[in-house]
Amino acid sequence: MRKDSFWYRFFDLYYDGFCHMTLGKTLWAIIIIKLFIMFAILRVFFFPNFLKENTIKGNEANFIEKELIKRQ
Repeated sequence: MRKDSFWYRFFDLYYDGFCHMTLGKTLWAIIIIKLFIMFAILRVFFFPNFLKENTIKGNEANFIEKELIKRQ
């Protein structure tokens, strides 16, 4: 890649900025850990797959339709 191309300069700007961060690296690490906790751990233990437990494969749309009509 040529050093005067747009993509090289774009990448170099963010790469150089990220390498020289001190507090920013810590904050990014905290954000990534929190996202991992929210999407990997909490989803597995607290949010079961309701459709998979209550429907037969292929009838998910019918189940949702009946539930929406019943709750109105």
